[in-house]
Amino acid sequence: MSLLLLLWPLALIQRPETKSPLWARRSLILLISALTLRYLYWRCTASLNLDSPLSTGLSGLLLLAEGWLLITGLLPLWLAWRRFPDRRQEAQARLQDWQASEWKPHVDILLPTHGEPLAVLQRSLLGCTQQSYPHTSVWVLDDAGREEVKQLADRLGCRYLHRPERLHAKAGNLNAGLSCCHGELVAVFDADFIPQHRFLERCIGFLLDPDVALLQTPQSFINADPVMRNLRMESWLLPDEESFYRWIEPVRDGWGAVVCAGTAFVVRRRALDEVGGFVEGALSEDYVTGIALREQGWKLLYLQQKLSAGLAAESMEDFVQQRQRWATGTLQSLGLPEGPLRAQGLNSGQRLAYLEGVVHWLNNLPRLVLMLMPLSYGLLGIAPFLLDQRAIIELMLPLWGTTLLSIGWLNRNSRSALLTELTGWVLTVPLVVSLICHILGSSIGFRVTPKHRQRSRGGWSWFLALPLILLSLFNLANLLGLIQQLKLQGWGELGPLQLGLIWAGLNLLGTLIALRACWNPPQTDPSPWLSLEHAAEVTDAGGHRHPCRITAISESGVELAFASEVPTLVVSSYLQWTTAVPPLPVVLLKIQERRAALDWGELNQLQQQSLIRWLFCSDGVWPDLQPRREVLGLLMLLKRLLRGCSAPQAFDRSLVPRLP
Repeated sequence: MSLLLLLWPLALIQRPETKSPLWARRSLILLISALTLRYLYWRCTASLNLDSPLSTGLSGLLLLAEGWLLITGLLPLWLAWRRFPDRRQEAQARLQDWQASEWKPHVDILLPTHGEPLAVLQRSLLGCTQQSYPHTSVWVLDDAGREEVKQLADRLGCRYLHRPERLHAKAGNLNAGLSCCHGELVAVFDADFIPQHRFLERCIGFLLDPDVALLQTPQSFINADPVMRNLRMESWLLPDEESFYRWIEPVRDGWGAVVCAGTAFVVRRRALDEVGGFVEGALSEDYVTGIALREQGWKLLYLQQKLSAGLAAESMEDFVQQRQRWATGTLQSLGLPEGPLRAQGLNSGQRLAYLEGVVHWLNNLPRLVLMLMPLSYGLLGIAPFLLDQRAIIELMLPLWGTTLLSIGWLNRNSRSALLTELTGWVLTVPLVVSLICHILGSSIGFRVTPKHRQRSRGGWSWFLALPLILLSLFNLANLLGLIQQLKLQGWGELGPLQLGLIWAGLNLLGTLIALRACWNPPQTDPSPWLSLEHAAEVTDAGGHRHPCRITAISESGVELAFASEVPTLVVSSYLQWTTAVPPLPVVLLKIQERRAALDWGELNQLQQQSLIRWLFCSDGVWPDLQPRREVLGLLMLLKRLLRGCSAPQAFDRSLVPRLP
């Protein structure tokens, strides 16, 4: 019976469909739910260690933590019971309907900023000002009041606004912008997000329906997040956000509970006015504003089409502090009238869908319990739960095997089963600290995630590394204690001590990998590098043309591959690969076999802006990433841990894929 349960998900995930058939998804949800309840019944009735008050307390604590995670883990699965839409299939029809209509509303594009580098801001403004839809006004909402930002806005034909008092962070800044503009629609982009040329054209058609208040699109990124980059696993790991935008948002769309994500969305001005603008009571103004709109009966839709891209956090400290801000803002929503608990007009499914976002952050506390519990085996000599081989084979393996084998199929290949958990190892302790601070009434304020920072040397994120170092030392001591006990008692068949040894070993490995991820490599070139295959041609000083292929490109340089010997390139050499960008001067930096790394020469304003538009504003260039074979990824991760990994450099860049 157990073998059949394990083979069932294997049969499902071998199906060639990229989308899960509804009947198969529902049957798998039922199977996982039944296995979970069966396992929890055994845990409650036959696995508790009641030998002493301490063992009883530890055993009960572990059961509570494990039970909470298992039950809350079923919540997103059961939300996926309902059929959810894929609006990419109707996007073209919506576009044609809008083009045939007479409705051509004015769109105010709001871009709030506070201290972002001009290079970052310029990218976003170039994308906003070059929309194919003509009826727009671009507003730069500068909370830092910088003269150079005002000059940039004037140069690019944008309107500039600086409010005298910085109240309510981003929400207050957006509301100040709303008070000065009067367009029928409003589009919002963070200062590091770059919309594609046809962003508005692709979106406006969905707002032909007068009941639709907001259309949200996914966030994608032009650089790898710190976990991927620090471990040099860019080609093996998927960004943390892929699961949210490819799986969670579509599922919530099925319940009419789309989450506003704060950037890359279009909203109807009349709907915003009806709820008093962007809600100012929480750091996550986007999350609660979306609920407020839904509370008033407006529809929120989600278009799963990558129409913009932004910058991920560039260091592990920034990455974690960004998540702490998100967690704090989401928890703050629980006390607001517009929050998921108190909002009126939501049905039970919608309320659960919004609350699932809160549960996601609360889950870090029981995760920390699971990280610490193996220490009881070797350091305290207590098994926190009892089991035998029969329980392992008949209860644990069917549940965990089914879950691990089917998770990628269920979530539409948006995350892998084990590798994705690497982020959790780094985030758990800081997010538990944020949770405790929120409970005690103290929380972090709004802090813009820094962008485009250079580092001449690598360095540790010590406030993240220290807890992991302590956990690693405790796990090592625990592991040595278990080995000593097993030497005295004999290894025997699989039992509590052997399970504790496996658990402690995996914990130690996890903390060491997380610790390695906290080391930020040098970053002398903050420009995001993109990988692609694109035909190009180099013209040397003598006018000779040399065909080649672009393999990597950024605002600072390019890497080329040649069919034969690399030609002699001097300052007066030029690279041409598209009519959208004029020939650009290149300077040879490094040669490796038939490859050449080059820097751009001195670019004039036209050349620079044309390059940026081609790199980031072209339509349809951000692919839906697919996870690679996880077994190979785990082996590669172990290799990175044992041998270390080099900092990004020429021919070994930290790359994000871009379609040609």
